[in-house]
Amino acid sequence: MESHGTIRIKLNELLKKSGMSKSKLSHRAEMQRTQINNFCNNTITRLDTDVLARICAALNCEISDLLEYIPSDSEQK
Repeated sequence: MESHGTIRIKLNELLKKSGMSKSKLSHRAEMQRTQINNFCNNTITRLDTDVLARICAALNCEISDLLEYIPSDSEQK
């Protein structure tokens, strides 16, 4: 099967940079703490654009600050 690369979620880095706790983000973005942990651990399999928008609004960041595309090894060559 052909690999198309991966999307890395950089929420952990954004939280550290902003100084915001997961609990505060949970409240501001109207998300469950377990959902935030899944984003921080990059264990999300499907991204919901509404959730991404709420995270960006809560952290006052751009989508490119939150997500990173990592090409597969074959695409990098």
